Amino acid sequence: MSVSLRAAAMVVLGIALGLSCKRSGKTERAHERSATGQQQPSARAIASRLRDGDLIFQQSTSAQSEMVGALTGSRWTHMGVVFNEAAGPIVLEAVSPVRKTSLERWIARGRDGRYVVKRLRDGDSRLSRDAVAKMQALGASWLGRPYDLRFRWDDEALYCSELAYKLFDRAAGVQLGKLERAADMNLDDERVQRAVRKRFANAKFDPAETVVTPDSIFNDGQLVDVDL
Repeated sequence: MSVSLRAAAMVVLGIALGLSCKRSGKTERAHERSATGQQQPSARAIASRLRDGDLIFQQSTSAQSEMVGALTGSRWTHMGVVFNEAAGPIVLEAVSPVRKTSLERWIARGRDGRYVVKRLRDGDSRLSRDAVAKMQALGASWLGRPYDLRFRWDDEALYCSELAYKLFDRAAGVQLGKLERAADMNLDDERVQRAVRKRFANAKFDPAETVVTPDSIFNDGQLVDVDL
């Protein structure tokens, strides 16, 4: 595939993730009970079991979800970072714009209400009170920033997995997921190429741009499943 076509495909990815996040793997544990016909715990039921810095994943309900999966290989097309506040748990997420969303509302937006919660292994020692405070302060400084439709690695706009990666990296010194190049995505998928030719054949994008996907964070061995 030519560089221009790959570049255009990454614009498709940015917009697809944008739409998916606006409306909203390897391990599938008991806490994803709805996949087997059992009801998942409600936000109220799990609130007391969540810790600051937990990561929560869901499938978007947007029409662009299939495109996101084709490009990234990720079942989980949206994610956020949980923090406990006085009114209850919230999810810090990069949508349009970056904002705090109540846990109940966040879960309700996902496909079939499914979600997966993961936690940093040895988080008690690696996520100190000071680190959590820094994460909250950094997240607060990003509130209101636009969603990153161009999938760039600067801080002017953010996408969901970029927000999570930078929050842990800068506040806690923890790198989650795998940093890749835009050109490393699955850009040869026929569905992607059709969309590129139709919509973004003339778009410009740097194929060497740094990217991080929800799937790479989901599958990071530093995280463990939270049994809810």
